[in-house]
Amino acid sequence: MKVTIGIPVFNCETWVAIAIQSALDQTWADKEIIVVDDGSTDRSADICNSFGSQILFVRQPNRGGNVARNQIWRRSSGNWIQFLDADDYLKPDKIRSHLDSCACRMDADILCSATIFEDWRDGKLASQKVDELKEGCDWLALWINWSLPQTGGCLWRRQALEQIGGWNEQVRCNQEYELYFRAMQNNLRFQVAGAPLSVHRIWSENTVSHRDKKALVHGKRELIQRFLRWLKHEGRWTPNYQHLAGRSCFEMARTLANEDLSLATSYYRERKREGLMQPEGPQAPWKYSLALKYLGFYPTERLARSLKQAKTMLSRNSLQGACDTIL
Repeated sequence: MKVTIGIPVFNCETWVAIAIQSALDQTWADKEIIVVDDGSTDRSADICNSFGSQILFVRQPNRGGNVARNQIWRRSSGNWIQFLDADDYLKPDKIRSHLDSCACRMDADILCSATIFEDWRDGKLASQKVDELKEGCDWLALWINWSLPQTGGCLWRRQALEQIGGWNEQVRCNQEYELYFRAMQNNLRFQVAGAPLSVHRIWSENTVSHRDKKALVHGKRELIQRFLRWLKHEGRWTPNYQHLAGRSCFEMARTLANEDLSLATSYYRERKREGLMQPEGPQAPWKYSLALKYLGFYPTERLARSLKQAKTMLSRNSLQGACDTIL
């Protein structure tokens, strides 16, 4: 089985060579590497060109990552496609681990493994964690929890991508979840496969997914609402999904409050009327939950914001005091 490893690139000169080399280093022999540069203005294109005939390198005007990804699958000749962001990388046995673990169960359309997350700060690896993905998992619940594998964690059957029309070129944020949503709507078959051997770097607030936080939050909010409406329409709505959705909507309200508190308050009230507000998890520590119970969402968020600002100011003053003492 031939595997296409596809890497979309936009202004990623720091990492792209590592991504390409990790694709070339895959121990699965029958592979091709397609790299599509989406109008980079830094040295990314020159770095890609330096790999010569080892890769198929394509350049296009800046039209977005999903256009580049669709270029990859349309040009591919592989039975399976591995998408890899240019600032991420794969461990050498990633693809072999996927395909070997499913050698007797090749009716799946999407082979998924957990992702390794690396947190980089000031050019150095600060921490690392590994996601969990267990056999027999509830894929719909994972979607609601926003816990499906990151892009590099999956192998897509080429025919399955064709069936759903590839990546949505109008979507610039939350692209994976929009694609997963359409995969579920079309009854594509997900399968847990292989070890966590794809690495996703979190290294900059200036990446596409972080640059426009308001668009990211609003897009996620709308996508979640569409997904929940679809579950209800299909008769797949359960008390457990309602509980998970309530927690997800609460987290979304808190995230939205950082960008637009008035809109977040309206969102909180609307979802609460629908029975979709469940203050739980890391976003609901007991002090916050207590304030929410007696004050309501808007005053509690104002209070939380004031306390956070005060804490930041005290921290800066303490640091300044320590510097003055040293100096």
